[in-house]
Amino acid sequence: MAQVLEFRLPDLGEGLTEAEIVRWMVEVGDVVAVDQPVVEVETAKAMVEVPCPYGGVVTARFGEEGAELPVGAPLLTVAVDETVAGGSARDSGTGGEAAGGTQAGGTQAGSTRAGGTQPGTAQAGTAQDGGEATGSPLAGSAPAGSASAGRARAGTAQAGTAQAGSARSEAARSEATKAAGSGNVLVGYGTSEAPARRRRVRPAPAAAESGRANGRVRDADPSDGPVPVISPLVRRLARQNGLDLRELTGSGPDGLILRADVEYALRATAAQGGRTAVPAPEPHAVEAPAAPAGRAAGGVRTPLKGVRGAVADKLSRSRREIPDATCWVDADATELMRARTAMNAAGGPKISLLALLARICTAALARFPELNSTVDTEAREVVRLDQVHLGFAAQTDRGLVVPVVRDAHTRDAEGLTAEFTRLTEAARAGRLTPGELTGGTFTLNNYGVFGVDGSTPIINHPEAAMLGVGRIVPKPWVHDGELAVRQVVQLSLTFDHRVCDGGTAGGFLRYVADCVEQPAVLLRTL
Repeated sequence: MAQVLEFRLPDLGEGLTEAEIVRWMVEVGDVVAVDQPVVEVETAKAMVEVPCPYGGVVTARFGEEGAELPVGAPLLTVAVDETVAGGSARDSGTGGEAAGGTQAGGTQAGSTRAGGTQPGTAQAGTAQDGGEATGSPLAGSAPAGSASAGRARAGTAQAGTAQAGSARSEAARSEATKAAGSGNVLVGYGTSEAPARRRRVRPAPAAAESGRANGRVRDADPSDGPVPVISPLVRRLARQNGLDLRELTGSGPDGLILRADVEYALRATAAQGGRTAVPAPEPHAVEAPAAPAGRAAGGVRTPLKGVRGAVADKLSRSRREIPDATCWVDADATELMRARTAMNAAGGPKISLLALLARICTAALARFPELNSTVDTEAREVVRLDQVHLGFAAQTDRGLVVPVVRDAHTRDAEGLTAEFTRLTEAARAGRLTPGELTGGTFTLNNYGVFGVDGSTPIINHPEAAMLGVGRIVPKPWVHDGELAVRQVVQLSLTFDHRVCDGGTAGGFLRYVADCVEQPAVLLRTL
């Protein structure tokens, strides 16, 4: 007998609420092992491979590649042999629960037999009763020493006759059964001895145009069956505005109603002065509302999601909450460039200019610790931080990200260079973890790489300051009382006026400029 368990998109940490499916790593009918990565998703922080806490046969997938799912939405269902289902659920521990998966150790947890799996079934491993879960919060981990008995055959996972071990498993199968009656759903794992073959239920004409099935299909008659919405945010938006979701036709995969559909309907309803059934916009070409005379009515709309959406939200919050101010100064960087050349000529790993600027920043923060702070708005307190976790802005193909160098105040120029290199490569490859993108206390932004001289940086909320560095270019400069051509850079400091006044901010910036002009000043703090 097999038990169908539902695996939901887990909480990936750091306040993330949604993720976009980039690539499915399994197909319906594939056999998966415990902790095997099944889907690659993109969050506002990084690309993440999500492992499944259950071992068995994939019976359904929810969401096509490119779809955006909220945390807690179903990702896939797995048919697990009942003799190991209880052990698999216990192995997943708190991680399985955090992932939103249904734990199946309910009625037959005590009937698990060590080594009692039948040949050809997917063995998820057994766990000692009362054992402490130590798995990742993304998924459960099989205990040490347990191994898979081999790749299971789809014919042994009898999803059609599975008995639920929990109410959520029963509800998941019931919903899947309803959808199979009217939609384009992959069903059927045979109970005969021959390997089961997937069969495709013929979809309704309206659903046939939506591509391959994902287990959530809009019925041809909108008044029958469940409303095809999996996002609680979309349901709440419709409920708050008194919009009946049954009046909409979703533009997502298989008629799935997306947030864009609800917003489009609300705009159309407002324009007509009343509630009416409105058609959904095209999935990739949403027509803009009529524009006032003199303005173009057309245009390309790009959803604010993923990294771009996270950047927009964070910058907007920074502008709303932080009363920032900016001061700037030009500095002669000729001696700093000579010092760097001398360091690299001495042998050993090359020192980057960014590492030297970072070292100057950590020295300046030691003298002006007010700028290494954050504001607790609820307690109305300024929290001065002990460690300097230095963020640096990095432009990637996915957009602007800010990796964080932990304990930057304890690293020398060589160590900072190595960490900058590692984080930059990970950022460009999309391998940064959420932990490497959060927790910064001060940010260094070298926008000079874009060929610009100055800027007024927006503070990376909830930090208190950001130092911007422009390009270093030859300019006329008065040096030793004479006009000369020197390497000049503009430095900009944006700071939270709640944590300090202009005297502190100006002192910090002046110290940074002095170190740039005379690197020997740093010797006092080494």
